[in-house]
Parts: sequence; C-alpha cells; structure tokens
Amino acid sequence: MTRLSLATARPLLFTAALSCASCASIDITRDTQTSGRFESTGAAFTILSIDLPKPALNIARDNAADARLTNMQVTDIVRRPDLGSWDWLLDILGVRFVRIEGTWGFTGAEAGNGQAGQ
Repeated sequence: MTRLSLATARPLLFTAALSCASCASIDITRDTQTSGRFESTGAAFTILSIDLPKPALNIARDNAADARLTNMQVTDIVRRPDLGSWDWLLDILGVRFVRIEGTWGFTGAEAGNGQAGQ
C-alpha cells in the first residue's frame, strides 16, 4: 500500500473542490398542452471575486436554456444570500445561490383573436 505525498494530494484535493463547486437543477411543469412554468436553480463557489466554475446566475440561465423550451420568459430571479452593502464579503469567500422562475410555451392568448390577414 502506497501513501500519497503532499505534492500529489494537493492537486487531487483542488480538482475535487472544483468539481463540487457548482450545482444546478430544473423543474418543469405543464399548465396546458403547449405551455407551462419552469424553475431553474444554480449555485457557485466564490473565492477572491472569482466564481467557480462561473456565476450562479449564468449556471441557472444555462440550465434553463438547455431544456430547449419554446418562448421562455423569465418572471422572477432570486439571489441568495443577499447582504446588501455588505455583499462584498461574499466576494472573498462564499457560496451563491440563484433561482430563476418563468413561463414557457404558447397559451393561445398570444395569437389575439386568431383571424389572419385583418
């Protein structure tokens, strides 16, 4: 049985930390046959103002875009934690979470009265 040296263990620990740095999920519900709602979440680890692997808002938006839903409209964005003017503390070391909610598809109300050419 061989033991890992400190020089070998550091890169392995750094790689493990980076691979666990973000998390994303999406929940899609259908209201009609062609429309519904979605909720996408993202989390990112921040160290010295660098978001790993990228900002939590971008993770949540990319996650929603990967679902390839038509006519996506974002209705609400919630960022946590939000410390107001003390938010710079999270830029030193912290974890940020974002939830994006919205609608997708066509309900039929978008077409107006449905009479073409008038």
